[in-house]
Amino acid sequence: MSLRASSISVGLSHSAVVVDNLTRTQIVQYAGASGDYNPLHTDEVYATQVAGYPSVFAHGMLTMGMTGKMLTDYVGDTRLTHFGGRFTSQVWPGDTLTAAATVTALRVESGVSVADFDVVTQNQNGVAVFSGTATARLD
Repeated sequence: MSLRASSISVGLSHSAVVVDNLTRTQIVQYAGASGDYNPLHTDEVYATQVAGYPSVFAHGMLTMGMTGKMLTDYVGDTRLTHFGGRFTSQVWPGDTLTAAATVTALRVESGVSVADFDVVTQNQNGVAVFSGTATARLD
């Protein structure tokens, strides 16, 4: 089911937990799916002893992908016309991430209702790990 223009207004927010207690296995599974086997994401010894991080950490695109799923769950499949953002902090094993989309504008383009959103994904400590914008077609 797709989001209807009549059911939202500027300032309305929708949020969802996109991952609860992210595991190293999930990070490695993403490495396999994406083909990005950078040892910062997959090799604990390399990440800690060579690179000096406290642990391996998630790929930024894994965070963006989970955030994007929250958006498509909210607005409906095939509705996003724009989605972009920045990775603002690292995501570690054990993190729980909550993504939120806030309506910033509603308009009609070529006879189609669209909504613009500010998007922020935060960890369990309230630290933003991803921030961006999205636009979606509405019914």
